[in-house]
Amino acid sequence: MARSINQAASVQEHVNASESMTSKMKKLLIIIAFCSAIIPGASALDTAKIDNITGLKGKLNEKEGVYRIGFSRSDVAVAVDGSTMPPFMGLGTWAAFIQGVHTEAMVMGDTVLFEDEVNPVMSAAFDSGLGVTALHNHFFFDHPKVYFMHIEGEGTVEQLAGAVRKIYDKTKEIRAANPQPKDSFGGTALPEKNSISADPLNKIFGMTGETNNGMVKFAIGHPATMHGVKIDNAMGVNTWMAFAGSDDNAMVDGDFAVTEDELQSALKAIRVGGINIVAIHSHMTDERPRILFFHYWGRGPAKKLAEAIQGALLASGLSGASTSAAK
Repeated sequence: MARSINQAASVQEHVNASESMTSKMKKLLIIIAFCSAIIPGASALDTAKIDNITGLKGKLNEKEGVYRIGFSRSDVAVAVDGSTMPPFMGLGTWAAFIQGVHTEAMVMGDTVLFEDEVNPVMSAAFDSGLGVTALHNHFFFDHPKVYFMHIEGEGTVEQLAGAVRKIYDKTKEIRAANPQPKDSFGGTALPEKNSISADPLNKIFGMTGETNNGMVKFAIGHPATMHGVKIDNAMGVNTWMAFAGSDDNAMVDGDFAVTEDELQSALKAIRVGGINIVAIHSHMTDERPRILFFHYWGRGPAKKLAEAIQGALLASGLSGASTSAAK
């Protein structure tokens, strides 16, 4: 009798252990399914749709879950330091798609552009819902000058592939109209003597600019810390704008200091105002918050240029930043 009871207890323990193991396996499967749903690249993208929309045949990296399309800029001959640059050596445009966490997909990419393509293509990116995260060069003594514009975006595969197609088409449209890149924005030459009126610009920016031989310059600091030290306007963490020429025929150039959250708003507002972006990059490391800088250049009436820049300051929330100029 005791033996039967022991056997029964042993059987029950086995059943309990099995049920416990089954429960653990179920939980494990649920966790695996959950992770598959949230980890980027864990499930397949609609690669056929990407190919169809972009008109390019991509390649899947199964290990990372990334589908990448691209092509080389072989339509314009480029020389670097006097030697022809084979497209294989770094003239490749590409866009990489991966499954998103908060959206169906995410895209990142690098676009090879010539000087007269940069700003029209950047505006096309913004109009299509993409963000622009960097603009810089890779070479010295390159003819024509080559720039690299980095893009990013989140959304559906259809939205992102369509946006990428639009920026590539914009490049083709520019080159179809002018096979060789332009070496100037065009427009009338600036007057030999600068004569910018400071008062109208002071009113627009709400501060008094620095004047020098008919030119006017403003600087607005963006407080941050670096290695535990407070840094601001005088240390170069600033947005500045300098005006030359005449009131009706002026040039403006400058630099915007923005956080990552402010970058896209400021870039879009500057482009809407008709001002050209010429670089987007960092100036420092280990700063808090992270500060990015974009350089710009524009032509037109001084007041109109100032209003475009002030619009970007307001759009990015920088109008209340610190300033070295007297209010």
